[in-house]
This record gives sequence, C-alpha cells and structure tokens, in this order.
Amino acid sequence: MNRLLMLLLVWIFLVPGAAFAAGPSVPLDAVKVNVHDRDALQRGAKLFAGYCMACHSAQYMRYTHVARDLGWSAEEMRENFLFTRNQAGDPTPMGDMMQAAISDKDAVEWFGVVPPDLTLSARLYGEDWMYTFLRSFYLDESRPLGVNNSVFASIGMPHPLWELQGYQEKVGYENKRPVFELTQPGGLSPEEYDSVVQDLVTFMTYLAEPIKLQRESIGPWVLLFLAGLTFLFYLLKKEYWKDVH
Repeated sequence: MNRLLMLLLVWIFLVPGAAFAAGPSVPLDAVKVNVHDRDALQRGAKLFAGYCMACHSAQYMRYTHVARDLGWSAEEMRENFLFTRNQAGDPTPMGDMMQAAISDKDAVEWFGVVPPDLTLSARLYGEDWMYTFLRSFYLDESRPLGVNNSVFASIGMPHPLWELQGYQEKVGYENKRPVFELTQPGGLSPEEYDSVVQDLVTFMTYLAEPIKLQRESIGPWVLLFLAGLTFLFYLLKKEYWKDVH
C-alpha cells in the first residue's frame, strides 16, 4: 500500500513537471489577444471557418453560441461561418455542434488519421504557441505533404494558410529561433499575415473559453455586491455585539 502511494505521488508531482520542463522545441513569439475585440473575433471566425473547419471540428461549441457572442444574425452566420450540410444534404442547423466538413473516413484515407478537434486547443497549448505554430511552417521535401513545422516537428498536415503566407524555407537559427526566408510569396505581406494569424488565435482563444466574455464583464458587479454584503454583515455584527461591549 505504501509503495502504491509513493508511485502515485511521483506520478502527480514529477510527471507534470517533466512535461512542463520539456516545453516547446523553440522559443515562442508573444501575441497580444483581446477576446473583447468583436471585430477581431469576427475576422478570426471567418478564417477559422474558411481554413480550419474543412478538416478540424470544434464539436464542443454550438453555432448558435458563436452567433450570439459575435453579434451575428442567422443570415450573417450562414454567410460568414456556417457553410456545411448534414448527411441528408440540408444546411446544417444553427443549433448543431461545429463539425468538420470532412468525414472521419475520408480523413483517415487522405491523412492517415482523424484531425484533432480544436475547441480547447488554445487552453491546451497557449496563445503564444498557436501564434508561433501558424507562422512556422516551412518547405521540407522529406515530409509526405512537403512541409514541416519548427514548433511541431514531423507534422502530418499541410500548411493551412499557404495561400495567405506563401511558402518559406528554414535557412538557419538566430538566438535559438529559426530563421525563415519567404521563397514563394502568398497573398499577404508578412506584416499582414501576422495580423491575420493574431485574429485567428483571438477567435480560437475565445472558442476555448467563451464564458470569459461574460465572466470579465460581470466581475466588477460581483465585487460591488460582495462589498455591499460585507458592509451589511458588519452592521449586523455591530447589532449583535452592542450589548456585549
């Protein structure tokens, strides 16, 4: 029994620490994310629908929830975000969970694996990791799909935003950071592409914790309520103890 308890303690305290110590293989670039910026959320949502949901799901979020938080009507939601259809061929209902356009069967046939769900990816990896990841694809002829990623080595997916960024090559390292050279320009300049990635990461950060929008807005009211309640308890305490003193 004691031995089992010791093994359990080692697992609890040492394994997470080792995983944390391993960390990313390269230094991460910092990104500033503001989930209260509705314009950035809407731009990021359009990017997510256009470039991510062909293969990846966000099955722990409903379309109606996104529409409400981003201020879109049902018509705007279908125009900007909801492009899929159900198995019967009808437009996907607004109340459904956010599923990928590709079926699991086709995903396994094309990629060898079902692409992971992205609902909680921002909480799992962090904003800086995702921002750096989406800017770190580079050409690599040794990979089946012709690209690799400095943050996620031997990745098994194509560069999802290649039309916007273009293709770059890794030419070396500087201060442990990979240095890239853009060899095939995309539709955006490097500065514009960084801004686009920031919008996408902003939406995915919201996606991982949508309650943050409401939680931060009601926070001051909760503190005000607690302050008023504390004052009432103070008056009540004085009333109870006035005869004692």
